[in-house]
Amino acid sequence: MYADGIKTTNTTQIGRAVESAVARHLERKKYTFIEQNWRTRFCEVDLILKKDDTVFFVEVKYRSHAESGYGMDYVTTKKLKQMKYAAQLWCAKNRWEGDCQLLVASVDGETSRVALIEVD
Repeated sequence: MYADGIKTTNTTQIGRAVESAVARHLERKKYTFIEQNWRTRFCEVDLILKKDDTVFFVEVKYRSHAESGYGMDYVTTKKLKQMKYAAQLWCAKNRWEGDCQLLVASVDGETSRVALIEVD
């Protein structure tokens, strides 16, 4: 299994490699990297980046094969609630009062394509 040029079979390593690849992809689109794998005992955020005056909380979904579906297929209503909670918690802990946006990055392992979907 390859994820951004890293050969591994460990799913944690694959996940981190894909998250890093998405962060680099977003940095090329003028996002500024803030943090990867921000965690509390209640929640986690894969990536946190900033563009202009907005902080983006990014959930990265990777599927190695199309038969597994698309990453967005795995973003449930429950996951969206968790993402919103995590974003609110990060904003409170970091005293961020500006705009924030949820973003899902769906990565196709066969083509390495990254689809970005902003979530309300």
